[in-house]
Amino acid sequence: MLDNFSPHLTTKKDIRVGDWAKANNVEFAYTPTNSSWLNRIEAQFTALRYFTLDGTDHSSHKEQGSMIRRYIIWRNKHTADIRLHAIVTRVNVA
Repeated sequence: MLDNFSPHLTTKKDIRVGDWAKANNVEFAYTPTNSSWLNRIEAQFTALRYFTLDGTDHSSHKEQGSMIRRYIIWRNKHTADIRLHAIVTRVNVA
């Protein structure tokens, strides 16, 4: 699924991307403008923001990147976490 972010729209014009998609049996699905909620991965970004960025004041991009990496490691080890499940379920309205 692709939103209307301009680099995503170039996939219609760049034959390399089209050739790769055809060779790998991939079909691009573009979501309508202002409907990122249709893309199920968006809920995962909401959880990432909630656990790593909300209410924080990182002193550098390196520190912020470290927090995000630590969250991804935690998230992959705790896929059944109740708090994580609640956030993702709340965001996945479609």
